[in-house]
Amino acid sequence: MRFVGLAWVLVFGCNVLVSSLAVAAPISLKPGEARAIGRKIWQNECAGTVEGLTSWNQGESFASLGIGHFIWYPAGQEGPFEESWPKLIVFLQTRGVPVPGWLLTTRDCPWPDRQRFEAEFQSQRMRELRKFLEDTVEPQTGFIVQRLQEALPKMSASVSLGERRRLQRNFEAVAQTGSGVYALIDYVNFKGEGIKKEERYRGQGWGLAQVLLEMEGSPEGNAAAVEFGRAATRVLARRVKHAPRDESAWLPGWSNRCATYGKPL
Repeated sequence: MRFVGLAWVLVFGCNVLVSSLAVAAPISLKPGEARAIGRKIWQNECAGTVEGLTSWNQGESFASLGIGHFIWYPAGQEGPFEESWPKLIVFLQTRGVPVPGWLLTTRDCPWPDRQRFEAEFQSQRMRELRKFLEDTVEPQTGFIVQRLQEALPKMSASVSLGERRRLQRNFEAVAQTGSGVYALIDYVNFKGEGIKKEERYRGQGWGLAQVLLEMEGSPEGNAAAVEFGRAATRVLARRVKHAPRDESAWLPGWSNRCATYGKPL
C-alpha cells in the first residue's frame, strides 16, 4: 500500500471511492482485508455477537446499530454526536444493497427510549434488523471507509496551516499499511473526526484529528500505526481527565482497543 500527497483513491472490492483533493496512488483493500477489518470492528463494538448489533447503552439517548454502532436518535432527541445511521441506509441503497422496507420509511429511531428498545428486543422487527446487519458486514465496512475518506479534508480545514501539514503527514504515514488503514477507519468510527465544537471537554477534543496531531516523531510503515494507537490512548486519557462526569470505567476498554492498532489483520 502507498499513500502519496493529500488525496487518495480507495478501491474497496469493486467500488472505487475518489476524493476531491488531487491525484494520489490508490490504497487498495482486497475483499479479504475488508472482511477482516469489518470483523475486527464488529468485535470492538459488539463483542462479535449478533445481539450486539442492536444496542442501546445505559445513560444514552440513542440506539447504536450495526458493526460500527451507528447512532440513531428517536424523534425529538439530539445530542453532541453525529447521527450516522440514516447516512448508512442511504449508502447501502445507492450501492444496491437490499434494505428492509420499513427502514426506508422510518427516518427517526422507532424506539423512543432504552426501556422500549429493551422490551422489544426479541420482536420480529428487531430480529429482522439483526439479520440484515449480520448479512451486510462488508458494505457496512465500506461505509466506514467512506467516512474516513470524507474526514481528511474536513479535519484539514479545521486546523491551522502548521497543524494541517502535520496532520496530513501523519495520516499518510498511518495509511501506508493495512493495519494502519484499519486503525484510521476504526478510530474515526469509534470517536469521530474531532472537528465539532460539541465534541470537546474543557476545549480538548478526542477525535481522529487530535490523535493525528498527538503522534510523536515521524514514524513510517507499521510503526506509524503503533504510534497512532499510543497517541489515541493518550488523547482518550485526557478526555477522561476533563470529562464532566466520571468516564474512568470506559478507559481500560478504550485502551485495549487502541492497543490493537498496528497488529496484523
